[in-house]
Amino acid sequence: MSLEAGLAYAHLLAILSLVVFLSSEAALCRAEWMNEAVVRRLGRLDLIYGLSALAVLLTGLARIYLGMKGSAWYWGNPWLHAKLALLVVIGALSIQPTRMFIRWRRALDAGAGLPPPQEVRRVRRLVMWQAHLLALVPLAAVLLARGFGS
Repeated sequence: MSLEAGLAYAHLLAILSLVVFLSSEAALCRAEWMNEAVVRRLGRLDLIYGLSALAVLLTGLARIYLGMKGSAWYWGNPWLHAKLALLVVIGALSIQPTRMFIRWRRALDAGAGLPPPQEVRRVRRLVMWQAHLLALVPLAAVLLARGFGS
């Protein structure tokens, strides 16, 4: 029972970290707030966001394979597949902002200045899509945990 609690705690901690760093990106990625410090901070936040996503995936897999319910129970439930699909979509949406944050920092280092406002707004829109889709993951998680679909 203590392994199950530890796995659940680790997974929840990873999820909360993911939410915090995605929210921080959403808060800072605004054309009207853009300055050199924000460009650099967005890159660091995005790195930690990516590491948090990896932690969510790894702790989730640990719960599937080491948890009490067993992998057959999880993989047989469509809500696990819904959660994973949402996370894949969110991950795909995160590629372009990550590339842009790197590009912005490199441009700043080369003396090219800050990104244009329309580009910042485009990236913010993608970050907000990620945040809004992330809000659906707990719904799938609750339905999964309660055994709906199995």
